[in-house]
Amino acid sequence: MDIPRIFNVAESAHRIHNPFTPEKLATLGAALRLEPGTRVLDLGSGSGEMLCTWARDHGIVGTGIDMSRLFTEQAKLRAEELGVADRVAFVHGDAAGHVAEEKVGVAACVGATWIGGGVAGTIRLLAASLDAGGIILVGEPYWLRGPPTADVAKGCLAGASSDFLLLPGLLASFGKLGYDVVEMVLADQDGWDRYEAAKWLTMRRWLDANPGDELASVVRAQLTAEPERYAAYTREYLGWGVFALMAR
Repeated sequence: MDIPRIFNVAESAHRIHNPFTPEKLATLGAALRLEPGTRVLDLGSGSGEMLCTWARDHGIVGTGIDMSRLFTEQAKLRAEELGVADRVAFVHGDAAGHVAEEKVGVAACVGATWIGGGVAGTIRLLAASLDAGGIILVGEPYWLRGPPTADVAKGCLAGASSDFLLLPGLLASFGKLGYDVVEMVLADQDGWDRYEAAKWLTMRRWLDANPGDELASVVRAQLTAEPERYAAYTREYLGWGVFALMAR
């Protein structure tokens, strides 16, 4: 079980696999007013930066589940590096359908709502692990402005303009599911740049070191196309944020 290899290659140097900077991740942790000992479940935990830094800064305990073998191993190393390996655990596995054995105070899926078939399904999945009065965290893109054509939507790597909502519509959609939005932290343009542009140097160095690899042509094509695609589409039309929800 693993994610497509191109993602492991392109994001192998990332600690955060979304448009958040370390500062934004810290802002989110502080905004949630986390108490020491709060149990956190992170589905799609990537390289573990959220759980590891929150264990260090707020004393949380938690478990992360991720399909990438590489990212899971990086998460374990990060926990050791920050001295929190006794507080957080990382499991290589499929987060889809995962329900915690012990209820948690925070159940998160930050940027991987495909695991529940979309936002609504992922919220239902997270709710199954949540203690009464707990908080659900969902990381999700939204349109900064509606894409004028289907080609623009596809340029943002959306299947169609209907894949995402404008921010007011996204916030309203949580209410329709029976949740109050109690906090949100939104990525900024610098965060997007750091997330996307950091891939390019990683891919170039990988290509220089692995010219004969069977994936080299795919990585070369992506490195050639991505800077222009990102600048023309994602950077102009797509936002991203993490939204904290509590059941009404």
